[in-house]
Amino acid sequence: MNRVNLYALELEQLRDLVSELGEKPFRARQIRDWMYGQRVEKLADMHNLPGATIARLAEVAALGELELAAQQVSRDGTIKRVYRLSDGQLIESVLMPYADGRMTACISSQAGCAMGCVFCATGQMGFSRNLQATEIFEQAMLFARELATRGERLSNVVFMGMGEPFHNYEASLAAVRMLQQRLGIGARHITISTVGLAPQIRRFADEGLQVKLAVSLHKSDDAQRSQLLPVNRRWDIAALLDACRYYCARTNRRISFEWAAIAGENDTADEARRLGRLLQGLNCHVNIIPLNLTGGYTGIPADSRHIEAFQAALRSFGVGSTVRVRRGIDIAAGCGQLKTTLLLPQARAGSTIPAMPNGVNSQP
Repeated sequence: MNRVNLYALELEQLRDLVSELGEKPFRARQIRDWMYGQRVEKLADMHNLPGATIARLAEVAALGELELAAQQVSRDGTIKRVYRLSDGQLIESVLMPYADGRMTACISSQAGCAMGCVFCATGQMGFSRNLQATEIFEQAMLFARELATRGERLSNVVFMGMGEPFHNYEASLAAVRMLQQRLGIGARHITISTVGLAPQIRRFADEGLQVKLAVSLHKSDDAQRSQLLPVNRRWDIAALLDACRYYCARTNRRISFEWAAIAGENDTADEARRLGRLLQGLNCHVNIIPLNLTGGYTGIPADSRHIEAFQAALRSFGVGSTVRVRRGIDIAAGCGQLKTTLLLPQARAGSTIPAMPNGVNSQP
């Protein structure tokens, strides 16, 4: 018998469920408080519910659907987890502790990715399916629940795991709202990262959210960017930056550009000057990430000397930048390193692949 995932229910739906079990409607609020206020792991931990109520609830419902399949812990304290979904699909999530006390969850929005970015391990996998909003949310919920048992709290969530959040737009935005309403994560402590789906950037600007936006850029020339990020063939740099300007004007918020610094590829002062000219006057910041190695790409990370010169060139155009602190590299938990074995859609009866943006294939 398939049990209802309680994390998938809104309060009214939970009331309907407890009523069907013959319970008073106020039980729904009690259950909800145990789930999100106390963040219990098991139904049996809901101590102010009668045993008979818990028994009836346990017959038809469960606290979550994600199954922990594997876990690794880095020397720097980063935790990477592989979760098995209800259909057997695998995804990865990461929890990153920082010296200033921040606890940041990096969560996935898709199983695999259709964008095909050549230096990204997830992009090298191909694409299987979108995650449901609850599957996205539950990754953060599980980290928050475990941290709560240690008297700690999840402070930040980034949609930078497996998949392109804006290719799964509705579910990703629904998960954002769940993070805010159920875990109390402030909008400014949530970041969505995109490879540059220009229409969705404009749509996101109109949502009225204070959620941060990060855009993967990585090249300042269309021909070269298209080689690294095939999505550029659909929305080139001009179209992308036009959408980014709309976002900044509409939200009055700064936008971040992600730049994977690849030795001899995009780490030169000339490249920085081209980038500076593109971004000059835009309310933005460049987040430089020395390339994290993946098995399907031969590039290597830029060294600190080239990165410093790159930053100096950007400053001459009034463009600020920082170098991201790399976490979990020894367990392949860094940006662009998440990878699992996919259950391909054709192997699952009745499954379908959602439409890709024009010019982007479902397999890299």
